[in-house]
Amino acid sequence: MRLAELSERSGVPATTIKYYLREKLLPQGRRLSATQADYGEEHLRRLKLVRALIQVGQVPIAQARKALAAIEDESLDQHMRLGAATFALPHGPDPDENDPATAVARREVKKVIAELGWRYGTEDCPTPAYQMLVTAVSALTRLGYPCSAEHLKPYARLAAQQAVQDLDLVESYDSPIERAAAAVALTILYEPVLMSLRRLAETEESLHRFGSA
Repeated sequence: MRLAELSERSGVPATTIKYYLREKLLPQGRRLSATQADYGEEHLRRLKLVRALIQVGQVPIAQARKALAAIEDESLDQHMRLGAATFALPHGPDPDENDPATAVARREVKKVIAELGWRYGTEDCPTPAYQMLVTAVSALTRLGYPCSAEHLKPYARLAAQQAVQDLDLVESYDSPIERAAAAVALTILYEPVLMSLRRLAETEESLHRFGSA
């Protein structure tokens, strides 16, 4: 297909596709002449991933380029490819190591992770999500809200159930590129869905417990 058709089928403006080509986020098409190239289905799949990273995930160009290289590295298993995609996403601030609440948070998070048998949330393997969790629990600690391991475990178990649903969706796509794109898009786009559902459920529960009607 020509550039105009690639633009029409992908929904990405031709000028944006040309920019992605210049930035080496999208491979060059098969050259037909000095001014024309032919693009295939792999370009459509790659565009979907690039859009997920850049437009949805707000990942910087340089970071997106590194993530794309890892996602397309056939020496890596699917787990590592998905990790390259989701780890590239922007995350919250790292924990303040000068804050005494951070040490408390690390201790409680460590207990939860150990009890659940998780391997990717330890100080030996501090993923971005782990750092975000420590930062969040630190804030709860400073403000005096419940955040012990016992308080966190029910949330962690619910998250484990949600992870099964998430990966079932990701696994429904065929190629590693499509799965990586889905992992990025679903991570970003489903977070407001989950937050909204939680707030709706809390409103309903509040009505049952405290409502006068």
